[in-house]
Amino acid sequence: MVRALVFDVGETLIDETRIWSRWADRVGVTRFTMLGVLGGMAALDRSFEEAFQLVRPGFDVEAEQEAWKRDDPDGLRVNFDADDLYPDVRAGLAALRDLGFEVIIAGNQPPQAYDALAAMDLPVDAIHTSDGWGVSKPDPGFFAKVVAVSGREPGEILYVGDRLDNDVRPARAAGMWTALIRRGPWGHLHAARPEAAEADFVVDDFPALVAALTHKTAG
Repeated sequence: MVRALVFDVGETLIDETRIWSRWADRVGVTRFTMLGVLGGMAALDRSFEEAFQLVRPGFDVEAEQEAWKRDDPDGLRVNFDADDLYPDVRAGLAALRDLGFEVIIAGNQPPQAYDALAAMDLPVDAIHTSDGWGVSKPDPGFFAKVVAVSGREPGEILYVGDRLDNDVRPARAAGMWTALIRRGPWGHLHAARPEAAEADFVVDDFPALVAALTHKTAG
């Protein structure tokens, strides 16, 4: 029986549209181009970092981030805030806690993401990031950390994310229940693949997830 839900961050809780739009402005391409190339990377199972090399060959992401920080020290740049939270997230997390589930956030995120998420005062029991753990998805060590912080057996945990490769498959391999949320480029593309059937749930949004778990609990 599922007793704890653990959520990915990007394109599960956070809409990354503004982040990628700022990147487009920074590298000097149209937002349509940047978002289109990013979608292409998702369709080809290539990393989002490769999008930069397509629009600006030889582009050094880390060096550019440092330069950007110097140019705009008070701006959001590659970060997010409460305005980027998907509209259904806060109420959805609260509803899941009301159903009696432990609710945890744990995703691949840089150090500043923890503070950004904590500042939102979301109805969750804990927040963790890959940077804080020193291990990232899809490494099995990440999911071992999920088990450890939840204090549950793997079969009592449902991991929710927008990707088959980073979320569903490694969480399933760790013995967890899984939910694929159809959000963002990866979420929509992966949900359309036959392999999406590997997930225990495929949902469009938080209300659908709450409904699915309410039905399962009642059953």
